Amino acid sequence: MIETERLILRHWLESDADALYSYASDPEIGPVAGWPPHTSVENSLEIIRTVFAAPEVYAVVLKSTGQPVGSCGLMFPDSINVGAMPAAEAEIGYWIGKPYWGKGLIPEAVNALLTHGFEDMHLDAIWCGHYDGNHKSKRVCEKCGFIYHHVNRDVTSPLGDIRTEHFYRMTASDYRSLHPLKHY
Repeated sequence: MIETERLILRHWLESDADALYSYASDPEIGPVAGWPPHTSVENSLEIIRTVFAAPEVYAVVLKSTGQPVGSCGLMFPDSINVGAMPAAEAEIGYWIGKPYWGKGLIPEAVNALLTHGFEDMHLDAIWCGHYDGNHKSKRVCEKCGFIYHHVNRDVTSPLGDIRTEHFYRMTASDYRSLHPLKHY
């Protein structure tokens, strides 16, 4: 479990399926990130049991309500959807329910995972990517201090369409420069 000022990042529970479905079924959430809207509570439960069962995938839970409102996680080279990268690197992914857009919750969650990744897991670099047109995700990358690295054109998304994907990277050195008061 990871705590921030307003959030708890904890592993997904099967009992979260209703809450997950309530946000992940929104067609404005998944498709911009390349995944289909959830079609039922059972579909959300299956995602919890498979995709969200990865060791470093967390429910983004509001401290004020105790309810999950999004997801944030670190994915490694042996995970699904992550391309070839060195073992000491990861890719971060995130989303949040539409009622919580624009409140700074995902940058708060991402910064907590960056701290976890660099300080606890001793990663060398963390990557972050977004598809063309996903301005909210791009803004999270910028707010959290990721550095633009490259673009991949003509990428087939998990939905089967062809897109352009932008990648950002933060090294451990970049992280230490952004957080000079922490002890390493």
